Amino acid sequence: MTHTVEKIGGTSMSRIDELCDALIIGERDEADLYGRIFVVSAFGGITNLLLEHKKSGEPGAFAAFANDDSDHGWHDRLDKVAGAMTEAHARVLDNPADIERADAFVRDRVLGARNCLIDLQRLCSYGHFRLSEHMGQTRELLSGLGEAHSAFVTTLMLQRAGVNARFVDLSGWRDEGDVSLDERINTAMDGVDPAVEMPIVTGYAQCAEGLMGEYDRGYSEVTFSRLAALTGAREAIIHKEFHLSSADPNLVGHDAVKKLGRTNYDVADQLSNLGMEAIHPKAAKTLRQAEVPLRVTNAFDPSDPGTLIDDQPAEEPGVEIVTGLDLFALELFEQDMVGVKGYDATILDVLTRHDVRIVAKVSNANTITHYVDASLKTMRRVEKDLAARYPAAEISSRAVSMAAVVGRDLSGLSVLTRGLIAIAGAGLEAIGASQGPRNVDVQFILEREALKPAIAALHRALVETTGLKLARAA
Repeated sequence: MTHTVEKIGGTSMSRIDELCDALIIGERDEADLYGRIFVVSAFGGITNLLLEHKKSGEPGAFAAFANDDSDHGWHDRLDKVAGAMTEAHARVLDNPADIERADAFVRDRVLGARNCLIDLQRLCSYGHFRLSEHMGQTRELLSGLGEAHSAFVTTLMLQRAGVNARFVDLSGWRDEGDVSLDERINTAMDGVDPAVEMPIVTGYAQCAEGLMGEYDRGYSEVTFSRLAALTGAREAIIHKEFHLSSADPNLVGHDAVKKLGRTNYDVADQLSNLGMEAIHPKAAKTLRQAEVPLRVTNAFDPSDPGTLIDDQPAEEPGVEIVTGLDLFALELFEQDMVGVKGYDATILDVLTRHDVRIVAKVSNANTITHYVDASLKTMRRVEKDLAARYPAAEISSRAVSMAAVVGRDLSGLSVLTRGLIAIAGAGLEAIGASQGPRNVDVQFILEREALKPAIAALHRALVETTGLKLARAA
């Protein structure tokens, strides 16, 4: 256990030339350069062009192919991907020979993918084959282009700087056979010695499990965590563009936030539930079971050790993070619900069928309310399905927000009471509030427009205010 496995995200990858100088090479001498395996995401924006825009939903090459009506619009989008990839590596490479090799790599991969999709369309023009049955593999094929490109470019750059870097391609490009994720990683890493070379590994890994089917675009962290577990890493490190802090500095002020420094996987799970992922929950589970600690650092502040995430409890109670997200409150009210079983199971079945993520839930004698992360269009479909199941019920959904206070141990801090006082003191009103017996988070339900000022108010009262021990004692 002498090496680390380190992941660089897409936004940071767009500045990989800076990271090579500051983070990967920096002031390290020959020996210190090694003992590190890097897992890289695609350059910023490339996966959006390959699949679809993560936020706006604007179709990329995959979405255009999936909805193609024989106008071949996906060809134009694939050309756009190739152009964006070429621009991305031209910004970070400065040697003409390296740029030429990167250009050739893009041409080869994009042409190969294009020919594959053309052949697939031709095959599915026969009635015995259905294009819809191959959408999962198609999505994975296209997505893997992004990580393969960024890993190849990073390897070129490091080799030009005198580093013994090795391109490790897990994307399964032109490979025969269908292997498991563990087999894919073990085979690729066979013969690789991190002590004397620096593996640059693709964040996407082709495998029989089909990573995108379960994790969609969270697959790179799954690859990263599994690689760390299989190779017995001393530590797994995620390099982000910011430190894990007590709140969004744009909401509470850059001078007011505090770097976490230390937390545990329990808090990381709560953050994932709130849409503020330090790491994908399944990836965290892999690291936790393998007893590999996780460190989250600011990629552009390499001298700072960042925040260590492990299984250790807090030495003393304290609030660590105040965050929040926009939700919908789905409410089902029926007077005859009292004493009748089955309502919960039915609602969960409908939400699962529409792929709605549940963040929290409250209920009483005749009302069940789920706070969910979904679109308005999806909520209308959910309401329609529930109305068909329970025609006598009153079913509604409304836009709300949730502000959450999170910490490894909130016991004795009266966070619920002090939080409500802080919200009221800011001239706001909480629609609801809850705290579980595990004392790791407290949730406040608010109107949408109240979320940002509520986060600022909670942070002032629970993080910025000194003397939490005095407050606890009181």
